[in-house]
Amino acid sequence: MASHQLVLAVVGPWSMETSKQFWESFTPTAIPAGHARGVLHARFLSEHDWTPVETTVTQDGERARIEVSGRGDLDAAAGQVARFLSLDIDAGGWPAVGARDPIIAAAQAALPGFRPCGFHSPYEAACWAVLSQRTRVPIAAQLRRELITNHGTGGMLPAPKTLHQKITSGQLELPGRKAEYLCAVADAAVDGILTGPQLRAVPEETAREQLLTITGIGPFATDLILIRGTNATDILPRAERRLDQEITHLYGPEATRDTVSEAWRPFRSWAAVHLRAGREGREGRMHDCLQSGQPLVPDRRL
Repeated sequence: MASHQLVLAVVGPWSMETSKQFWESFTPTAIPAGHARGVLHARFLSEHDWTPVETTVTQDGERARIEVSGRGDLDAAAGQVARFLSLDIDAGGWPAVGARDPIIAAAQAALPGFRPCGFHSPYEAACWAVLSQRTRVPIAAQLRRELITNHGTGGMLPAPKTLHQKITSGQLELPGRKAEYLCAVADAAVDGILTGPQLRAVPEETAREQLLTITGIGPFATDLILIRGTNATDILPRAERRLDQEITHLYGPEATRDTVSEAWRPFRSWAAVHLRAGREGREGRMHDCLQSGQPLVPDRRL
């Protein structure tokens, strides 16, 4: 098995430890806890050739050291790691968003150096969108674990072609139309639609149109795939009811998503993810942190 290393200068605020803690408690794709502080270890499918990859990422000041090993294109795999950790983003302007919006500033202080992460690829995000559709999160997470255990390799989802074969041969049974929808997701991945570089390379409206052609993928799933699967920085959710509720809670009943988000450009996606983190943790500790500015990594569920 070959290995490759990429040392990347990260521009703007970044904390490997904050990102690691976030991902360890991110229900859809939680990574195992227990590695050394500031070191993230993960396994994923390379969206370049759908081969398994292992990675270890460490922080050295303003630099990220990305080590990958596998059998496929490791240059592409290292680039994918940088993308799913948002390390390829020039975030030099992110603090200015907090300077314009004190509510975002409080969210930034509660998650110091956090860059949105959680899904290794749009394919993985799309699979989660199908599994969690009209399904409680714990049940969806169990469906995902069973899919990996019974049909995946090395703790990873099955590759798209494998998933298609398992479904069409009747080896995979899921509630409702989830098998049909997963098959459509697998086909889209094989066709090259569900990759980060492809979806980032086209205008947002084009990307949305492409995703909505996939059977079972609706507006909410499209938001999830574009924002959390590609880690694009400036896409505003359109079907995120809980974000709208959080905006009303924090900004007042007259505030709307479109009006308050103008101050978030060009990091509207990041701001939305930070506000959702605040909402999910408010019932516990996060509310206190948003008020006091003390750092906290809350439980992640979506």
